[in-house]
Amino acid sequence: MIADEATLTRLTGLAQRGDRQAYAAMLSASRSWLLRYFRRKVPPDQIEDLVQDTLLSVHRKLASYDPERPVIPWLAAIARYRFVDHLRQVYRHAAAAVDDGINIATDDEPALSARLSLDRLFEALPGAQCQAIELVKIEGLSIAEASASTGQSESLIKVNIHRGLKRLAALIERA
Repeated sequence: MIADEATLTRLTGLAQRGDRQAYAAMLSASRSWLLRYFRRKVPPDQIEDLVQDTLLSVHRKLASYDPERPVIPWLAAIARYRFVDHLRQVYRHAAAAVDDGINIATDDEPALSARLSLDRLFEALPGAQCQAIELVKIEGLSIAEASASTGQSESLIKVNIHRGLKRLAALIERA
């Protein structure tokens, strides 16, 4: 059924007042209009879901319709919002699919090689300096937490970090 503006407006007004037959006819006419509307915007396999989502929104928003105004612009506004939501969902799904295709091992290679290089550099440091740098600068512990963890005083942790970083900088400059 393809209803004109006047018929659809009348049916929507009657449906709003509780007329079940008018409601069914209004949904049928709205469905036909929405099929034509979405046919130009989305692939054929997505049309029916979008039409159904829009009809649900029409049902929810029926009380907000003003019977003194034309129904097609009201229906078009709801359809446009559903279409925008559909596009957001499609783009989110596409972005997630792209993210799923990323090879984690490739992304971790720079971090892995940096860690291996850091481990080689740490071999040149005394154990206390290496441990202090590891806990505070890499693991993010506070000076007090590192002190409690190692049994060294807080001032010794600070000295070991300072001396260790100075020694690492010298090693890197030489390399």
